Amino acid sequence: MPTRRFVLSAALAAAYVLVSAQAGLAENSLALTFSTHAAFFSHEMNLKAPIDPQVFVKDATSKAAKGPQNIKHVADIRPARITSDPKSAPLYDANGHPLGLTLGAWLDATGSVTIVRTAGGAELSATFIGLVPGGYYSLFENHFDQKPIGFTPIDGEGKTNNFIAGEDGTAAVRFAIPTVPTHANAVLLVYHSDGQYHGRSRGRIGLDAHHQLIARP
Repeated sequence: MPTRRFVLSAALAAAYVLVSAQAGLAENSLALTFSTHAAFFSHEMNLKAPIDPQVFVKDATSKAAKGPQNIKHVADIRPARITSDPKSAPLYDANGHPLGLTLGAWLDATGSVTIVRTAGGAELSATFIGLVPGGYYSLFENHFDQKPIGFTPIDGEGKTNNFIAGEDGTAAVRFAIPTVPTHANAVLLVYHSDGQYHGRSRGRIGLDAHHQLIARP
């Protein structure tokens, strides 16, 4: 009987150690799946007809206007409707310049990110598929606790948060960041349609910078 109590206690101790280790990992790491920024924006704005406010499609009935997110666009284009516009529709920037991809290709992108706390801050690892082949990208951090919402390079400096997607549309990145984001933040993937990085700035939204994916804790 004493031996049996010892074995039982050992098993419980092992289980406690395992649960404690898992809890510690959860407290010190973050694993997220990206969704399209278009879907995220439309949900946050409670739109019945979801759109992407930062990429545009041809529409001869559309007049020059200021669209969602205060992005001005020229006549004959409008923000893409992500559920009703054909996936084969070519995309344009807010000035009507072709982006060289279709709405379907834009919305097919996805990815995942893991952030682990380290002694000096945190380390981010992310993988993506379905990106613009050879496209220039940067990872930024949304600050929802700021009014208006703020954006900063997720590495804190705008130096290591940039990358070029492979010709197959895939990418894998890993670099240090200052801290693990909370629900007050989000990890944001910005596509630079001008083929340039913009340092601490995202670029001109709707013109040469377009939010493609987002992951919020």
